[in-house]
Amino acid sequence: MWGSNERKPAPPARPNEPVKPAVPEKSAATPAKTQSPNWEGTAMAMNDPMHSSAPSSGATARLGASLHVKGEITGNEDLSVDGSVEGLIQLEERKLTVGASAKVTADIIAREVVVYGNVKGNLRARDRIEIKKDGSVVGDLTTARIMIEDGAYFKGSIEIDKTGDGSGELDKSFSRSSASKTAVSASD
Repeated sequence: MWGSNERKPAPPARPNEPVKPAVPEKSAATPAKTQSPNWEGTAMAMNDPMHSSAPSSGATARLGASLHVKGEITGNEDLSVDGSVEGLIQLEERKLTVGASAKVTADIIAREVVVYGNVKGNLRARDRIEIKKDGSVVGDLTTARIMIEDGAYFKGSIEIDKTGDGSGELDKSFSRSSASKTAVSASD
């Protein structure tokens, strides 16, 4: 027994005397294990803009190509959709981008809508709607400004709503009859 390599427990510490560990201490360069296991991930998430809970003006949320959503999407940040959505998308003061691989069957309300993919539903944009050359929209559009590129597909009606435009007073030379002619020629 006296010659065995067995470790004996340390004797109880006396008051005001430091406790000596039974196992040799590691160097000061080794991090302590007293922190919670999620501490590092939490710190990184707090500094990472993709994990921030508060919406930032530069960040865009993304719905990936393999995702399918049925229901209502509302929010206060820009959104890029590459998957499929059925229902309602409501981003009152934000931009919605419908990606080239997206298939959206929904009514859309946003500040700005840019369509590269397929949309079936009514679009209402306070600022503008853009339908890019490979984009397709079947539905009615209501916006202050519209751009439809050559090669884009559009079937529906267009209503130019200058009340949503923040540029101020409506030009008096712009008459209701010229607006109707514009809408007819754009939808033909």
